[in-house]
Amino acid sequence: MTDACAENGLRSVEAAKQMLIDSINPITQSETIPLEQACGRVLAEPVLAALDLPPCDNSAMDGYALGGDHESYTLIGKSLAGHPFDGTLESGQAIRITTGAAVPKGADRVQMQENCTVDGNQLSMSRPASPGENIRRRGEDVHTGQSLVPVGSKIKVPHIALLAAAGVEEVTVIRPLKAALLSIGDELKPIGTPPSELGDGDIYDSNRIALKAALNQLDIEILDLDCWPDQPDKIREAFILARDSADFVITSGGVSVGEADFTKTVLQELGEIGFWKLAIKPGKPFAFGRLPKTEGETLFFGLPGNPVSAIVTLYQLVIPALEKLRGTADEYRQPPLQTRARLLNAICKKPGRTDFQRGFTYRDADGIQVVETRGIQGSHILSGFAQANCFVVLPREGGDCETGDWVTVEPFSAPLK
Repeated sequence: MTDACAENGLRSVEAAKQMLIDSINPITQSETIPLEQACGRVLAEPVLAALDLPPCDNSAMDGYALGGDHESYTLIGKSLAGHPFDGTLESGQAIRITTGAAVPKGADRVQMQENCTVDGNQLSMSRPASPGENIRRRGEDVHTGQSLVPVGSKIKVPHIALLAAAGVEEVTVIRPLKAALLSIGDELKPIGTPPSELGDGDIYDSNRIALKAALNQLDIEILDLDCWPDQPDKIREAFILARDSADFVITSGGVSVGEADFTKTVLQELGEIGFWKLAIKPGKPFAFGRLPKTEGETLFFGLPGNPVSAIVTLYQLVIPALEKLRGTADEYRQPPLQTRARLLNAICKKPGRTDFQRGFTYRDADGIQVVETRGIQGSHILSGFAQANCFVVLPREGGDCETGDWVTVEPFSAPLK
C-alpha cells in the first residue's frame, strides 16, 4: 500500500481519504425494518409510490369551493377533511370547505374565507377567485409508480414523512455495520481504577471509550473487546476474535512507522496492513489494511495513540470510509461543511501538514463569522477540544496566521457535535 503522490514521505489528507474510499467494497446485506426506525439508514431497495400524492384534488385553504365564475353563489353543503361532499356542484353553487378536504366535482376554484360574506345560503365575495385558485391537484407531488427515495441514500426525516404519506410501513435498508474496538498496552488501565492504584506511566484507557461513544452515534453495532496486554499470543487472540466478529476493527496507538511492537508484527502476519505517515496535524501515524477470513475480510483502522489525534483521524478519515462501507452512494456522501471566518487570535504554523486546530466559531455583534482557537493545541490536550465547536483548517503549505485573517472553519457535525 504505497502512495506514489506522497511528498517527503507524507501522504496528504485528501489522498489518504480517497485511497480509503476507493479501496472499500460496500457491504450488500440488507434487512427490512419499520419505517419509523429507518432514519439514518441507507436504502437498499427501491420504494415505489402505490398512489398519487395528493390522492385527490383538495383545498389549500379554509373557505368555499365554487362552481364557475359568478358574483354570488348559493351554498348547498360542505366538505370537511375526512368527510367529503357527496355530489356535484352546478355553475353558481358553492360549498363550505376546510383545508385538506376533497374538492367536489364541478368545483374549479376555492375562495379563502377572509374574502367571503355569507347571508343565509347566499355567498358573495370581496374579490373574484381565479380558476384553479387554492386547489392542490391530485398527483402534483407524487405519481403512482414513482420512485420515492433513491437507493443508496441515507434516509432522512423528510424521506420518512414522504414514505409515511405514501402509506409505506417498512423499508429494506443496508444492515448496520459491525465494529470491533480494542486497546493494547500494559500501561492502559480501565476507567474506574482508583488513581492511587495507577503506576508511574499508567493511563486510563480513554481512547476506546471516546471512539465507542462516537460510533454509537452512527448506528453501528459495537463489539467492545476491552484492553489487552502487550503479549504476542494475547494480541493475536484479540485480533482473530475481532476479525471474525466484525466488518472493521479500530485500535489506537502502536501504529507509528518504525515503532517496534508486537501489534504491528501480529497484524502483518494476519493480513495486509499498511502503516502510513500522513501530512495531518494532529495525527501523522495511521494504519489501514485488511484481515482476510473464511468469508470475505475485515477492515482494519489503526489510529494514533494521542487522544486528540485519534479523534481527528477518526473524524477526517475513518468516518468517510465507513460511509462507503455501509453502502452510501457516491452522490449522497456529503463532505464536511466548511465556511470562512475571521480569526480572533494569531496562530503559529509550520508548512508541511494540514492542521486541524480546535476552535470556537460564532457570529459577532456585527454579524461577522469569527473564530478563535481554544486551549493549547497539543495532540494530548483534551480540555481545549472539549470547549471547541469547530476545526480551524489550515492548509498544508500555509504558514502563520495573523489576527484578522480569514480562515477555513469546519463546524463539528456528528459524532463530534
